[in-house]
Amino acid sequence: MQTTLSAEFRDTREGAQAEAILRKCVHCGFCLATCPTYQLLGDELDSPRGRIYLIKQVLEGHAPTRATQQHLDRCLTCRNCETTCPSGVDYGALIDIGRRIVEQRVERPPVQQAVRWLLKEGLTSAALGPALGLGNALRSLLPRALQDKMPRSRAAAGGEEARPWPARAHDRRMLLLAGCVQPHLLPNINRATARVLDAAGIQTIVAPAAGCCGALRAHLADHAGALADMRRNIDAWWPHVEGSGGAAPVEAIVMNASGCGVTVREYASYLADDAVYAAKARRISQCTRDACEIVADLVPALRPHLSKGAARLAVHLPCTLQHGQKMPDTLAAVLRELGFDAQMPAQENHLCCGSAGTYSLLEPELASRLRDRKLAHLRALRAPLIVSANIGCIQHLQSGTDIPVRHWIEILDEMLVT
Repeated sequence: MQTTLSAEFRDTREGAQAEAILRKCVHCGFCLATCPTYQLLGDELDSPRGRIYLIKQVLEGHAPTRATQQHLDRCLTCRNCETTCPSGVDYGALIDIGRRIVEQRVERPPVQQAVRWLLKEGLTSAALGPALGLGNALRSLLPRALQDKMPRSRAAAGGEEARPWPARAHDRRMLLLAGCVQPHLLPNINRATARVLDAAGIQTIVAPAAGCCGALRAHLADHAGALADMRRNIDAWWPHVEGSGGAAPVEAIVMNASGCGVTVREYASYLADDAVYAAKARRISQCTRDACEIVADLVPALRPHLSKGAARLAVHLPCTLQHGQKMPDTLAAVLRELGFDAQMPAQENHLCCGSAGTYSLLEPELASRLRDRKLAHLRALRAPLIVSANIGCIQHLQSGTDIPVRHWIEILDEMLVT
């Protein structure tokens, strides 16, 4: 796609990166067929190709409008279009650039500004736990979109009855990103991850100073805040990655939320121009692995510890795993190797469920339509349980069905014979 940058972008890294991406696009339209918002709305401006044109216009000097901002907002950043694109257009990077530029030029309505600020600051705050407790007490008074994000019970959240964090030490050690929302909303996912790794002879370490991976702020166009989150995490992890105090370096940084995993894998790109952090960011990205990748290597070690009679599972594959991290088959294959009857939908398995981080709170109508469409295909598998690999997807899907929706590693943990 021929692009002529305006003077203000011509000699900037952001402009050069965007221009290189735009020039790869041959406006073939293949992306329209796999874009969730285009499927729902039928408006090309709510498709990757349409949004690419809007971003191109802004980079060429056209003033963005509130409508421009709304079309960019409605993108789920599912990156399905990247999987489909025959030209290798890095749409995820381009939409982030476009959103940042438009955010600086178009003033949002005050209510939107307040909501987005609360999401950025509230979901990454230590006060989230007490706020969730208050929210549960006042559940009936909350908007439906917020009610849907609350665990239905203490048991669902992994309360006191959940198995504890393993106490054994092992020579093999891995870091785990606890996350920002997950420890408060569904803490048993982290405990289950540690227990599964413990059964295979691996000790799980959490760096207390690490927090939000940066995805939340990045997708809300707070680029500076996202980079600050990333630098903080690198600082927290670096002693473990390098090895300090006589301890050997950890083998990997484990991600059990695929949304965090895809972001941390891209730290190297985000911090490429940071003289202090660029090399460290590359190392962190290289060390990062999704939990299903780790478990795939541990199948022989885990099999002797598993009880028989594994259940039939309907596997929901998050976009951040299949499109972001390019692992469309790993999760289901690992579960089958471990003895589960793991099935994925035959239709529209590639389409987003509508969760997309904060999207389901900011665009609840579109998110609900996508959720219901996804659940219809998952129900067709007639499984008693739906499993996923990302906390946001789990909470979003659970809000639309009575079928339990769990993280797959919790189910694996429950199969362990202790």
